[in-house]
This record gives sequence, structure tokens and C-alpha cells, in this order.
Amino acid sequence: VDFCVHSTKDVPTVLVPGTELCTMLPREDTRDVLISPDGITAIRDLPAGSVIGTASLRRQAQIYAVNPEVKCVNFRGNVQTRLRKLKGGDVNATLLAYAGLKRMNMEEHATSVLEWEEMLPAISQGAISFQCASDDERVLKYLRPLSHEPTMQAVTCERAFLAALDGNCKTPIAGQARVAEDGSLRLLGLVASPDGKQVFRVERSGAASEAEAIGRDAGMEVRAEAGEKFFEDMQ
Repeated sequence: VDFCVHSTKDVPTVLVPGTELCTMLPREDTRDVLISPDGITAIRDLPAGSVIGTASLRRQAQIYAVNPEVKCVNFRGNVQTRLRKLKGGDVNATLLAYAGLKRMNMEEHATSVLEWEEMLPAISQGAISFQCASDDERVLKYLRPLSHEPTMQAVTCERAFLAALDGNCKTPIAGQARVAEDGSLRLLGLVASPDGKQVFRVERSGAASEAEAIGRDAGMEVRAEAGEKFFEDMQ
């Protein structure tokens, strides 16, 4: 193939040698949504004993951090399957990526959109990227002009944060960067234990041109704060 198209959230931090993420399309809304048939709009307001469906350790950790009285259960399937299970009473509420609902014109199912302070999204959430061979000048000539620079800078920062943490699927990690009109970049990062009892947060800002360094430094800061034993225990 000449190039691949990815949901960047699923792209490993270490790419196949000789390839690059050459293009980032303008990013969709990165926030998560809460879907509650009872009309509850905040995680902290879910009643004790509520069953929350999620297959994401990132979401689970942040849910437990603010409301340890609920119960998170594994909840898989496509959007339609999850909504059907929710309607059938398998769980009391669930969380989904707003970007996924918007791309399928299903936003009406969202009870509330959760701000970063309540539920920090996944690294690279809502970003579509193109990957190609780094030396394929023919393909790069067409793809690079399509790239949205603020999205590229934000995702580069987030992926550098993740790489510094050497994160795996057993470690709840979240991170979001945003580039302002003045060219400044702000990153919020988070690492937690799956039970939400330990949460380590970091915030960094600087010039968007230094996106990779900002993300890397933030990752090293939170790694030092959490300690190596924390990450060993997550293996």
C-alpha cells in the first residue's frame, strides 16, 4: 500500500521503522460523553451501587477516583451494541467517545459531554492520521499539505507524553494537548491505578513548536512523582 489511515488513538508509540505519521486531519471533539437513561449528567452524581459499563481502564480509574461507590464492568461491542445493552438494563450508564457518536450522527444519545477536568480523554483521541514511508516523496507530496498543524502538534505532544511513560494497556493513562491561536500549547496528563486510589496529574504549557519536548518532560515528571514501583505494579 502507499499509505495507511488510522484512528491515531490505536497507533503504537513506536512506529514501524522507516515510516512516519505524515498527516493529521483536523481533530474532532476529543471529549467523552456520559450516557445515562436516568438523565444523570455527572459521574459524581451516580448513585452508590450503579453499574457502569466500560472496557477502558482509563475511564474506570477516573470514575472510581470521583465516585468509588459505583461498580465498573467490562462492556464491549460497537456503539450500537453498547447502546442496546444499556437500553436492555445490562448497566446503568456508560461512557463513549463524543467523536465516535458525532461521526455516526448519533450525538442525541449523549446525556452530557464531560469536560477534561472530569474525564481526561485518551492520548490522540479524535485524531485521524495518515502513515507512509518516510522516503516516499511521491506520496508525501500529496499527503503533507493535507495536515492540520495544530492537531499534529497536539498529538505529537500527547504521544511523547505516553512514550515517556512507556505505557501499556494495563496502565490507565490519559493526556490532552490543545494549541491556542497565539501558538501556545497546554497539556494535561494523568496516570492512575485501575482502582482510582492513586492519581498523578501533570500540567505543562509552552510554545507549540516545542510540543514533543513538552510532552516528554511532562511524562518524565509524572513518572518520577509516581515512582518506578507504581509502574512495575501495573505490569
